[in-house]
Amino acid sequence: MEITALQFMIICPLVFLAGFVDAVAGGGGLISLPAYMIAGLPVHMAIGTNKLSSGMGTALATWRFARNGYIIWKQAALCVLCALLGSGVGANLALMISDEYFKIIMLVILPITAFYVMRGHSLDIQKTPYSEKKTTILSMIAATVIGAYDGFYGPGTGTFLLLLLTAIAHMRLTSANGVAKVINLTTNITALAVYLLNGKVIFILGLAAGCFSIAGNYAGTWFFARWGAKSVKPLMLFVLIIFFIKICSDLIA
Repeated sequence: MEITALQFMIICPLVFLAGFVDAVAGGGGLISLPAYMIAGLPVHMAIGTNKLSSGMGTALATWRFARNGYIIWKQAALCVLCALLGSGVGANLALMISDEYFKIIMLVILPITAFYVMRGHSLDIQKTPYSEKKTTILSMIAATVIGAYDGFYGPGTGTFLLLLLTAIAHMRLTSANGVAKVINLTTNITALAVYLLNGKVIFILGLAAGCFSIAGNYAGTWFFARWGAKSVKPLMLFVLIIFFIKICSDLIA
């Protein structure tokens, strides 16, 4: 597939913004995947290439969170095993669905996601901690479910993980963000492997956008270390609206 300079100009800045948002509060895929599709890439090519660029940024964010001591490695390792299973199943399922049907599914998912983003509670609310065993089990369940979602579609994975780990598993925000990054990196790599084997990744575009993703994640982790999770809802909602309009126009055309 031939890639134009305009597509790079659309995708790369938005992927930088997505990396920043993802490092701060998760959900960068709500910006990066629409960027690829707004630029005109077919659905499966967009998802596969997005896995490459977002995976590069997530790897950087994971390393920085690990260096800051935010990752509980024992818990993260168990979640990784569950995420591997879920992501592989989700990615293979996505490849079985045609572009047109996938877009129809997105028309259902996007409004639900937008409503969830608007109505979501603050990530900074700390609940009474559970026992280590209960927290770990709930985290593993969250990793499996969200891993399958990430492999199948992806956008909002980081946000959904953060919300589940803090609201359901009662983890502290910093630890939840660290574990979420490990899980997200795992699901990215697993899904990327599936898309690579099926020839659904544009390397030049993905690697270029990945550099912007790394820069965005670097800026985002710096921001998070100083100010925590600030609201990024307006940015997410703006891109979701544009994406929704783009899909509607594609289906009508």
